Order: sequence, then structure tokens, then C-alpha cells
Amino acid sequence: MFKTILFSIELNREARKAIELTANMVKIHNSKLTILSVVENEAQGVMASEEKVAKLLQEAKSFFVQQGINADTIERSGIPAFTICDVADEINAELIIMGCRGLGLIDEESAADSVTNRVINLASCPVLVVS
Repeated sequence: MFKTILFSIELNREARKAIELTANMVKIHNSKLTILSVVENEAQGVMASEEKVAKLLQEAKSFFVQQGINADTIERSGIPAFTICDVADEINAELIIMGCRGLGLIDEESAADSVTNRVINLASCPVLVVS
């Protein structure tokens, strides 16, 4: 059903649940997997560090290899929601899987600023949110 899955990863506690679910989805659907992490140009902290993002991608790829899953990795710079949707379009993803910190999906004031909410509204394919 999902030939190509895009897994957008960032460094947070929800990533562990999301990575395990992604592995299961890839196995069930015999999908091609691409792992994406976005370096936020204007952000501070971990996701603004190219070195830490590269390490995160490598660790995620290693996890999938241990599960018997080959995955491509992509590291991009930009605004996360737009970058995730752009990459999904480029690789013809049929599903985007991403974690959610649980912020902004209920609070209407924060909803417009939520990366997850923006991806849900902008993506041209289904988005599976793991919280």
C-alpha cells in the first residue's frame, strides 16, 4: 500500500516510538524508506547543529539496518514543515511518519506554529503522527 515512506526524525523522546512504528510499517508494506532530518537555520539547540543531525541520521539508519531495513538518508537545511513536504514530493512518498511532542495540536494559538500541524495541512500524502 505504501511503496515509499518518509520518516522525519528529530531528537526528542517521541522519536523512539516513531522509529519503532516506522520499522513495523516498512516491514508490513515492504516499503522503500527514506529518513529525513532538517537542520533548522534560524533555530538554537540540537536541531541547529549539522554534526548532531548527521549523527542522529546515522544512528537511525543503524537502527533500521539492525531491523533488516535498508534506508536512504537525507539531511536538509530549512524550515522543517516546508522541507519535509518538499522532500516527500521529491521522493514521491506515499506516507510521512513523524513524531509529535504533543504541543500545538490542541491549543489553537499554538496550532498554526506546530511543525506537525503544518505538515498535516501541506503534505500531498497521508501523515502518520506518533505521540
